[in-house]
Formats: sequence, structure tokens, C-alpha cells
Amino acid sequence: MASVFKNPRFHDEAAAFAALEAIMWPNGTPPCCPHCGVVDRCNRLAVQTSKPSKRNPEGKPVYGLWKCYACREKFTVRKGTIFEESRLELHLWFQAAFLMASSKKGVSANQLHRTLGVTLKTAWFLAHRLREAMAPIIAEPMGGEGAIIEADATYWGPKEKNKHKNKRNPKNIGGQGKQIVHTLIERGGRARSHHVRSVSGETLSPILLANVDKKSALMTDTHGGYLHVGKKFASHEMVAHEADEYVRYPEEGEPVHSNTAEGFFSIFKRGMTGVYQHCSEKHLHRYLAEFDFRYSNRVALGVNDTARAEKALKGAKGKRLMYKDSFAASI
Repeated sequence: MASVFKNPRFHDEAAAFAALEAIMWPNGTPPCCPHCGVVDRCNRLAVQTSKPSKRNPEGKPVYGLWKCYACREKFTVRKGTIFEESRLELHLWFQAAFLMASSKKGVSANQLHRTLGVTLKTAWFLAHRLREAMAPIIAEPMGGEGAIIEADATYWGPKEKNKHKNKRNPKNIGGQGKQIVHTLIERGGRARSHHVRSVSGETLSPILLANVDKKSALMTDTHGGYLHVGKKFASHEMVAHEADEYVRYPEEGEPVHSNTAEGFFSIFKRGMTGVYQHCSEKHLHRYLAEFDFRYSNRVALGVNDTARAEKALKGAKGKRLMYKDSFAASI
């Protein structure tokens, strides 16, 4: 990793702007003015100096500045992305994106705070912005003819005995009182997770129908929430966990199991418990997007750490996450 950080984009602001422009405007694509939408009327300006301020009494260099000669407005590649209006230097954003994309189980806000030399509040917010960039804008159906989709759910949250005394519910046993995570895994491919209120058929059916191609083969456990919707796919095979059946080998075809989803849950829980330690219900959907992104762009699929970080940054286009928005409920 030390050799990776020798890249100028991680410590030089001008190089960071050049790298982000190459990601957002690939193959020399001329920038489109974010103010008026005109193309081919934008020219790059020389590096300018900002007005003096308390933070920078002598001003500071302004890199990556463009001017549209149709509407006469100025802009940078940050405009219309998660980086807009951020005071944090762009090369630190590159560092944070690489750390989050290359760490299998994530990086805590405290670790980013120490590594980047920013406040804890800044580290927490930039991590949420990067998770927003990792979330897909358009979720295309998974699977297809010949593909296998595994569906499973797990429970996430603290045990009752570990909660503060005034928050304990002695009647909560098993998964009661915890958050429910439902994940779809394309065997050998992508993952897509949802924070759901229940695992009933009424909840799971719309998720499966909206996210999985009906030509796919569906594999689940014997939970009742899958029984009706499973009939709408090419095939539906189940394993009976309550009878200690975790994999079945038919005479023809692929093994029947949901162990790929179980493996995803193992990574997710180890990361949430060991790295993040605590996550409130209203932020869970962002953490799920982060774990889905890393799993769906793993080395086994030909995506290395650098390419994964660049893909995360490319997802920053067209998204804005205001501080107040980061507290919006997920469901």
C-alpha cells in the first residue's frame, strides 16, 4: 500500500484534480457546463488564488478551474458530485476512497480521522459521502438465464445483555429487537442488500421481483417468505437448515445451498462488529451499500484495489449528500 500512495494524486492537489477529471471525463471527453449544460464552450483557466480568509489569510491556490463562455460561469470537476462545497483537499478524498475501497471490512471514522489528520466529524461525514458514491444509481436486475441467485436474511444488532439497562427488553429473544438485513447474491457475481422490516412474503416478494431476473434459478432456505414468490422464477430450490441440511448435490445441475450469502454475512458482521462497532438503524443502508460495493468489485472478478477506488469515485457524479440528509431514515 505504501507504494500505491506514492502516486501524486494522493499528495498533490493539482494531480488529484487531473486524476478526477480523467475519471469523470474519460478519453478526453469535453466537460459539460453544470450550470447551463452547454458542451464545447468550456475552457480551462490558469491556477488562481482564492480571497483571503481566517483559515487562509493569504488565500490558497484554486486548481482545476474551468469557465463556460456560454453562461460565463466558473466551475470545477467537483460540481455536482459528493465533493461539491467540501473544504477538504481533493487528494485527501482520494486517500479516503482508496482506504475504504481496499479494506475488506471497512475503515472506521476514527481511523480516517487519525490517518488523514482531519476532525472526527469530517471523517465521519466524508465516509458517508463515499458510501453514497458506492451505492448504484440504477439497480439493474441481477442474474438471467442460467444464473443462480441466492437469497438469505440475517439479523444485526447488539445483544440485549450488552445494551444499556434502560434500553433492554427482557422479552427480546433471538432476532427480536435487531435489524434485519436481506441479501441477494449472484453466485460468482454481485451482491445486493436491503434493510427490511420483516422477512414475510409481503416484504420479500417486491424485493425479489424488482431485483432478480425471472429467468434466474433461485436458491433459498425453507423460510415461508420465499415459498410463493419462488414460483415466479425459472426454478426454486431450498435447503432445510432446521434439519441440518446446508448443501444438497442433485444428480444434475449446481449444488443447492445459500452458503455464498452466508459467507457475505460473515464479512459484513466481522466488519460491523470489529471495525464500526456501532451502527444506528438510520445509517445501516449506507453501510450495506459499502459492503455490497466491495463484494461486487472484488479481486475474483478482476477488480484490484486501485480500480475499485476509481469506480467508487466515478459513482460520485450526480450525487450530493448534505449533512442533514445523512440523518434521513433508510426505510
